[in-house]
Amino acid sequence: MTILIIEDNARVSALLKRGLESQDYKIYISEDAEDALVMIERIAIDLVITDIMLPQMNGIELSKIIKQKNPDLPIIMLTALGTIDEKIEGFDAGADDYMVKPFEIRELYARIKAVLLRKSSLPKKSDSSNSIEYQNLIVNINTNRVFRNEKEISLTPKEFKLLVFLMTHADRVLSREEIAENVWGNHFDTGTNYIDVYIAYLRKKIDKDFDEKLIHTKPGMGFIFTHQL
Repeated sequence: MTILIIEDNARVSALLKRGLESQDYKIYISEDAEDALVMIERIAIDLVITDIMLPQMNGIELSKIIKQKNPDLPIIMLTALGTIDEKIEGFDAGADDYMVKPFEIRELYARIKAVLLRKSSLPKKSDSSNSIEYQNLIVNINTNRVFRNEKEISLTPKEFKLLVFLMTHADRVLSREEIAENVWGNHFDTGTNYIDVYIAYLRKKIDKDFDEKLIHTKPGMGFIFTHQL
């Protein structure tokens, strides 16, 4: 597997390179966003690890561009910025995971494996069925476009992943732990309110303008995606 590290601190990138090569990953390094975008176009990259504080273009803007061009390319953000709002901004930009510096290198190994495993379990673009349908809601896996009653709904990458997981497990109560493990990875801190925040985001976009609600809370249990309540 090939990993691109985007980090302008030579010492940090060298440490990451040495550690990840010991895990049999092939490593490329870029010091700025523009160079990274060129490398992604020319090299078959399986995963991107990026800092947020980069020269010229920050990691948030870079991630948005990467996901627009390569929506299936996983991104892990490594940064000293660790507030809830900063993490949500990272996820909304397309990050598949977010680690706050300083961190333990063994945890990074585990995060990489979890992200790559989730990627391998997603519906493939070559699958004969390109969409998921439930009632009047249609999600196109190929284009990441969502429609309800023929009205297009714009979702962030993380909202889209959450919706796909809910829809593929429709009519079943899903615990916060189960959602966390499958959408964010099993390292997710269930003591935070990320899941409730994203469920609220999704409800505003999927349910707010429609009489029939599809996303429901089961107090003490979790959430269920269904039209039967």
